[in-house]
Amino acid sequence: MIRVATVIETFEAELLAQYGDRLLPGHHRALAAMRACRSALSPRMQVQCEDCAEQRFVPHSCGHRACPHCQHHESQQWLERQLQRRVPTDYFLLTFTLPAELRTLAWQHQRTVYGLLLQCSWDTVDTFSRNDPRLQGTPGAIAVLHTHSRRLDYHPHVHLAVPAAAIDAKNRRWRTKNGPGRSRYLFSHKALAKVFRAKVLHALAQASLPLPQTVPKQWVVDCTAVGSGEKALVYLGRYLYRGVIQEKDILTCGDGQVTFRYQDSKTRKPRTRTLSGAAFLWHLLRHVLPKGFRRARNYGFLHPNRKRLIQLLQVLLKVRPAPIPAPVRPRPLLTCPCCGGAMKVLHTRIPPRPVDTRAPDVGAGVTGM
Repeated sequence: MIRVATVIETFEAELLAQYGDRLLPGHHRALAAMRACRSALSPRMQVQCEDCAEQRFVPHSCGHRACPHCQHHESQQWLERQLQRRVPTDYFLLTFTLPAELRTLAWQHQRTVYGLLLQCSWDTVDTFSRNDPRLQGTPGAIAVLHTHSRRLDYHPHVHLAVPAAAIDAKNRRWRTKNGPGRSRYLFSHKALAKVFRAKVLHALAQASLPLPQTVPKQWVVDCTAVGSGEKALVYLGRYLYRGVIQEKDILTCGDGQVTFRYQDSKTRKPRTRTLSGAAFLWHLLRHVLPKGFRRARNYGFLHPNRKRLIQLLQVLLKVRPAPIPAPVRPRPLLTCPCCGGAMKVLHTRIPPRPVDTRAPDVGAGVTGM
């Protein structure tokens, strides 16, 4: 397996030479974090076995959300929270895509345009739900912004996992829109696209952002039934905290090029793509979000401040969710390489040293975390 840090070490100089004028401060921070993650360049923590008193020094992970090594624990916690809020109805995965003509504008004003995409996607679903004769209420949605295609091209779009249900707060009613087999249907994707287009263009004008001379009349919105919603949530959580590529999909790194594997969106078959090393790093960095920007958001009756409502619905509808995990589930324990016992942390954020004479470094096989 080829690590992203190895690719950075090999091609960072070429990246800076070719794309240095396009790199933002956040890109430089991401590069530095992923290069040092769990390496000799990273700060370390001192750990000691509770059974045999063996001591080791373990490098810290960088914790950057673009790093494929980090935040697996946070990703799993997010998924568990969303699964706890599921309601007994059909789920649909809606995908709202920004046309290619507006992607340059999105890149130049990332924080603003990404926020508008999320809000307009939700506003579109909310409008359709309130006007639907079978729902007539406020829906719920779990929204996640993705900026990449499977080929790692710049392709901003928003996924919404939406239950086919709504709450009519005025009349205190819970309504669903279920259908057997292929008759599962939520909203017309063509109608969704028209309303979404109008809302985005209006929001961009309100934000005083200059529109390109040509804006397509036909936009793309997809609406697909996804059963209970579990698989859709797993898919949405896959890239939430772990960057846009898994290191196992980086196949080769050499001769100035990087080859990686991806799944073709139409055929569902694996394919490969080869880029120059600098271009590959640039493709990764284009998907680093602005600092502090929330990629995932919950709306409607699935908003975090509606926990009691979800619990009440589950009681009334006789739904028995999976056991609720602890609010802060402990991270996996570090395992002692000598006796297999648990190791406790003595000190953290110890500055990195070229040579450590007091105790072995992480290369001695401490596992966990």
